[in-house]
Order: sequence, then C-alpha cells, then structure tokens
Amino acid sequence: MPRERFITLEGGEGAGKSTQARLLAAKLEEKGHRVTITREPGGAPGAELIRKLIVDGDADRWTPRTEALLIFAAREDHLSRTIRPALERGEWVICDRFIDSTRAYQGAAQGLDRQVIEKLSEIVIGEDMPALTLMLDLPVEAGLARAGKRVEDAEAGVTEDRYEKMEIEFHQTLRRAFLDIARAEPGRCAVIDAGKSEVEVAAAIWAEVGTRLAL
Repeated sequence: MPRERFITLEGGEGAGKSTQARLLAAKLEEKGHRVTITREPGGAPGAELIRKLIVDGDADRWTPRTEALLIFAAREDHLSRTIRPALERGEWVICDRFIDSTRAYQGAAQGLDRQVIEKLSEIVIGEDMPALTLMLDLPVEAGLARAGKRVEDAEAGVTEDRYEKMEIEFHQTLRRAFLDIARAEPGRCAVIDAGKSEVEVAAAIWAEVGTRLAL
C-alpha cells in the first residue's frame, strides 16, 4: 500500500529533480506541513557511504547485479533511518529518486532481470511505496547538457558523473523506461514536462500534488 505523504521525483540526468524537490518542499511548508527532503542513493549516513561507491568512478565499475545490490543496501538504510521515521512523525517525505530509478538504470538500461529487482524490492521496500511519483521528462540531449553544466559548476573534487559518462543510447533507454513505468502505473505516476521553465515545472508539479493528494 502506498504511504501517504511520500512523494518521489524521477527522471534522467539533468531533469531538475533536486531543484524541484526543494521548491515543492517550500510550497508544502508554506501550507504548514513539515517536510523531509532526501535522495537516493543516500539519504542516511550509511547509505551516503554506499552512494560514493555507486556514483563515482568508471562507467563499467560494477556489474548490473552488483550495482543493484549496493543500491538496495543503501535503500534499506535509507528507509530504516530516514524515510519511515519521518513518515511516522507525520512529516511529508520528498525523495530525489527511488525504486523507479533502479528499474530504469539497472533494469532497462543495464539489462538486469526485472524479477531480481522486484524480489529485492519486496524484501527491502515492502509496502512503503510512494503515494505519488513525478516523472520529470525532457529530451536526452537537453538533460545531458544541463548535467554537464552542473558538473562544471560544482565544487572542486566533486566527481559524481559516472552515469553522465555512459553512451547516449543508455540515456535514451532510461527515458523510455521512465515513460513506460508512468504508462503502466498512471495511478501513482505523473509525467511532468521538465523542458519548460523552472517556475512552470514547479507549477505543474504543485497542480499534480494538489489534485492527486487532495491538498
């Protein structure tokens, strides 16, 4: 069963998920709600250590199954130490990436058997699925251009560009995978045109949240 007040943002590289998570949190706080913003991989001390193993290094650093196991290990820590406690305190949780990224990145784009992902999901996530997933969609070339600019603007020593190094076909497969998930689960997922301005994207997200979660 989906968890009330649990929202995830998904999409390819450079889609603007982190920015929109902050804007959505600010809007919810304006309405008097308490909000926890978090991310995957990461979101808890142990999970952040695992994140470094996943997002840094060469594109072929891990096999798809190894990478998925690392991600689910981080997700277990994240759910146990951050997401579930926040929900139990009555807070909203906005998460930059969750299970759909695993389905897209390690599943569709890297070829890991979907049954492996779903079995791990059953063990780690159980019924703690988001009530709403916002799929931020934009053309691959535009997303990679944004991601490249983000890396250039980052502080010295930041090297979280492992996925940006992958071939264009990888990113095109990701985009198709996210859209396929949204089509398969329309009750949970809403596709947002991330190619529009930051303000327009934020307005579209708020409209979906207000309509779907009865705010």
